Amino acid sequence: MLAIEGLSFHYPNPKVELFTKLSLTIPTGVTLVQGGDGRGKSTLLRLLAGALPADAGRLQLDGVSLKEQPEAYRRQLFWMEPRSTDFDQLTPPQYFASVQVRYSGFDETSRDSLVIGLGLEPHMDKQLFMLSTGSKRKVWLAAAFASGAALLLLDEPFAALDAPSIGFVKEQLQAISTQAGRAAVIADYAAPSGVPLAGVIDLGD
Repeated sequence: MLAIEGLSFHYPNPKVELFTKLSLTIPTGVTLVQGGDGRGKSTLLRLLAGALPADAGRLQLDGVSLKEQPEAYRRQLFWMEPRSTDFDQLTPPQYFASVQVRYSGFDETSRDSLVIGLGLEPHMDKQLFMLSTGSKRKVWLAAAFASGAALLLLDEPFAALDAPSIGFVKEQLQAISTQAGRAAVIADYAAPSGVPLAGVIDLGD
């Protein structure tokens, strides 16, 4: 589904090589990117999202090249920096509306179910800057799963979540693992229990 060819990236100051000619294929289903602190889990997701320019390499999502068709490439995936403050002045419904404009497959019925499943109903009238870290992350997750995007890039999707929400997110990932033409790449320290994995990218400790 996602072809990664010769991907290279380093941080300049000080120079730290994270990836050198990384080539692999990410299939449909759920793929785990795991590794210790500083190994590049979040950076790899940013590179795959096209939010961070690589030093070299080629990314193709369902045959669409990031280099040659960047907007078409990005419209096929959902990625959100978990610590982003870009939408802090919006309420969750306003943020969902902005996502719906971008993704033609956005599912309003699914959005409503996700809001309930993640326990977001008490927060729907609040601006995002007013939410806790966990509640804000739930908004990103609800948008991701409702977006209809072919590829979801989820950075530590269980961080700061309560136990019921963790179970609910696992259910969403389990569903993706059975859907044709959809994939999720999750960056985390360990595999989520109960979620079938199509692949594991181990960046080491």
